[in-house]
Amino acid sequence: MTSEVIIDAGPKDISIALLEDKSLVEYQSEPRSASFSVGNVYIGKVRKLMPGLNACFVDVGSEKDAFLHYLDLGLQFSSYDKYLKQVASDRKKLFPIQKATHLPDLPKEGTIQNQLKVGQEILVQIVKEPINTKGPRLTCEISFAGRYMVLIPFGDKVSVSSKIKKSEERSRLKQLVQSMKPKNFGVIVRTVAEGKRAAELDQELKVLLKRWEEAITRVQKTTERPLLVFEEQSRSVALIRDLFNPTYDGIHINDPDIYSQVRDYVALIAPEKADIVKLYTGTVPIYDNFNVTKQIKSGFGRTVNYKRGAYLIIEHTEAMHVVDVNSGTRIKKENGQEANALETNLGAADELARQLRLRDMGGIIVVDFIDMNLAEDRQLLYERMCENMKKDRARHNILPLSKFGLMQITRQRVRPAMDVAVEESCPTCHGTGKIKSSILFTDQLESKIDRLVNKVGIRRFSLHVHPYVAAYINQGLISIKRRWQMKYGLGVRIIPSQKMAFLQYEFYDQNHQFIDMREENEVTK
Repeated sequence: MTSEVIIDAGPKDISIALLEDKSLVEYQSEPRSASFSVGNVYIGKVRKLMPGLNACFVDVGSEKDAFLHYLDLGLQFSSYDKYLKQVASDRKKLFPIQKATHLPDLPKEGTIQNQLKVGQEILVQIVKEPINTKGPRLTCEISFAGRYMVLIPFGDKVSVSSKIKKSEERSRLKQLVQSMKPKNFGVIVRTVAEGKRAAELDQELKVLLKRWEEAITRVQKTTERPLLVFEEQSRSVALIRDLFNPTYDGIHINDPDIYSQVRDYVALIAPEKADIVKLYTGTVPIYDNFNVTKQIKSGFGRTVNYKRGAYLIIEHTEAMHVVDVNSGTRIKKENGQEANALETNLGAADELARQLRLRDMGGIIVVDFIDMNLAEDRQLLYERMCENMKKDRARHNILPLSKFGLMQITRQRVRPAMDVAVEESCPTCHGTGKIKSSILFTDQLESKIDRLVNKVGIRRFSLHVHPYVAAYINQGLISIKRRWQMKYGLGVRIIPSQKMAFLQYEFYDQNHQFIDMREENEVTK
């Protein structure tokens, strides 16, 4: 199996696509202005105590206050709280964590009002981003994730991933990390650390310790509250950290800055693989070049087609996701309805496993498969779904089919489910149902080019249009594009872009910055 990561850094957002055998299996997109990320550490202020929920709301600078439950304070909360006060009491000299005293563990049956009061400053970390109407979810058990290990301040244990099966290797890693970690720190050794040398583990441990020191130094020196004291690595680097494996064939990026970050990180964790990180410099949009745009438009939406006319209907409610499997226009097999239902359901299981990863669907998922009479067929479908979900990094649980033919799946929800609008709104009528004559579209584009060159003074730019429109502009020996270049200069470039609607257009300067050339009626309608 070949795996590739494609990173598209646009002017407004950054999106990341993971391809397995050229098929899109994971997709993430976030605006460049996004202010939250799982893993960020803040000094927040308690805004409101909720004794009935045994929880509180904390101000960390978001639109909605973040939620912190008593059980998420962690066993070491008392030690954290005391250390935080010691750090804040001296703005010149940092009190070392190695000298901090361990206080008794927090009782599991305690109450929030006995530990916190309104206005109190606490050190918190985001574990869930805002979802729907809910604010971020917090924990006071701070951790710093690396490639080979996770560092936990005020912990005292060294734990090894249960996926490392060999007892000798587990013992080696545990003893090795125990000997190198400082006092008052715990470590979780991740699966990819199996077989790694002491020097590699020690190097990463030093990096994680430095992150903690930088975070706590910001707490000491800055009086502003709430305060971001540690920001998780960029989404692109964080994804590479969690997903990277030696089988990757390429990591393609169209932004020089992100390319440098990712290449430096890969060179650090796997020097022999640094060359697979490549800067994409082609004129065609990077997602179009790797056939990602088409897969996004076909893979999202309410209806998803898969094998031979069969399709899934995916609905999202407040409480759960509901999936209906339909055979569609499939021609029934000669050996009967049961075989046809089994084949349709197995194909649906393959596609559904991909959709769960692709959309990052979480919570409860209920799937209505086509009814099957044979118990062995229902068991085969259950086993197929379990096998497909082994590739999924999110924690999940799958139940066999119920008497009603329903399969219930729970999947870890950390971020909102990815929802990509695949229906294209008309860029020329703006919902009125009436458009200008399409034959005049190129005249409209030329008037904008004329204004851009002769009035705005930008002579080198690219015009992104639908591939059909680009083909029309480029056709012929003396094409429309050639005439424009003869009239306005060779800086005029026409780029076919699959994400454009039929009569939609966008201008970009030579630095790939968007140029707004819309008329007033195009903006206000």
